[in-house]
Amino acid sequence: MTFTEVMEHGAQAFEAVGACVLVAGFFLSLALALRSRRRSGTFSESLPIMRACFGGALLLGLEILVAADLIRTVAVAPTLSNVGVLGLIVLIRTFLSFSLEIEMEGVPPWRRALVSGATVTRRAVKQTTRGRPRNQPDGSPAEAEPGAAEP
Repeated sequence: MTFTEVMEHGAQAFEAVGACVLVAGFFLSLALALRSRRRSGTFSESLPIMRACFGGALLLGLEILVAADLIRTVAVAPTLSNVGVLGLIVLIRTFLSFSLEIEMEGVPPWRRALVSGATVTRRAVKQTTRGRPRNQPDGSPAEAEPGAAEP
């Protein structure tokens, strides 16, 4: 097996992981939205959670897919036309990432701390469990998380 074939398989693996992240992110965001809907009784609280979680998954998936394109272009077929196509793909995906971040955060990325897709997804997960004491296996309430605000 040649180096080019190994890199092509590596790029395909990154593409598969990126697709899995998108699918898993969709189902996670749907589950979190349903969980929030069940707890709050309204869709008005669950839809922003779903948007934030799925938006984070989209950002993470785009980052992984850009890595696949980079591997394919640099290691497999480093021609001038492929580099140009890669530049266009990265430009489009970067624009999509900025648009998603502005949509989710409400401010441009350069006006706040750096946030990745995983961070946005983690915030959405925390938002569904915030303010709700979790029971331990023996039935007693769990201690509050450090730094968590009391309801």
